[in-house]
Amino acid sequence: MSVTTTCNRLLQALSLDDLGRLLPHLERVNVHKGEVLIHQGQPLEFTYFPEGGLSSNLAVTSDGRKIEVGCFGFEGMVSTAAVLGSDRASHDILVQVGAPWLRVRTDVLVEATQASSTLQGVLLRYVQFQILTLSHSALANGAYRMRERLARWLLMAHDRLEGDDLALTHEFLSLMLGVQRSGVTLAIQEVEGLGLIRATRGHLKLLDRDGLLALAGDSYGFPEAEYERLIGPFRGEAPPHFS
Repeated sequence: MSVTTTCNRLLQALSLDDLGRLLPHLERVNVHKGEVLIHQGQPLEFTYFPEGGLSSNLAVTSDGRKIEVGCFGFEGMVSTAAVLGSDRASHDILVQVGAPWLRVRTDVLVEATQASSTLQGVLLRYVQFQILTLSHSALANGAYRMRERLARWLLMAHDRLEGDDLALTHEFLSLMLGVQRSGVTLAIQEVEGLGLIRATRGHLKLLDRDGLLALAGDSYGFPEAEYERLIGPFRGEAPPHFS
């Protein structure tokens, strides 16, 4: 079935002419929880524009250690390396919550950006957002306590998922925060004790977003505000998937 519309917000930010350059070449695929869609250093055959769900960019060492350096959902794309002229993936891409995605051959996307400075401009502004997110991850890891880092990450997940129930295990959270599961458990217990979340096996329910915002402090918010300034609406319920 041909793609005639999209609920990816980055694509929605394009002009009709620029979107028209991509729509005939887009195809819909489903990605699933736990899937590593792209490995660091792998050739970029496709570029993806998620319709929903939640995925992570993971930096990986030669001995297999991993840490999240960014997350994305229906507001973004992967891999931004293609926009910057690279033909190799910069990170592992791990799916945390599955959803439909759109994909386009990377050579088609590169050709389209070369033909349209406005298309290239929107995608480069998204690269800027990703850089800001990465810098604030470094800030959070170096200057904030574990419970504050957890609050930031829960807010980032909440931005990208529908509803207040997050299907996130302690194992995933330990990978995202770069700590052992015992450390995640203690942080969850602290944040739950503040009445901000409710934890059950494999799920976290957000009870007080404003409280999480206060707890996260300046570790969260600036990159998200820049997305809205540079590209368009960020938070809120995702538009319905096309059919």
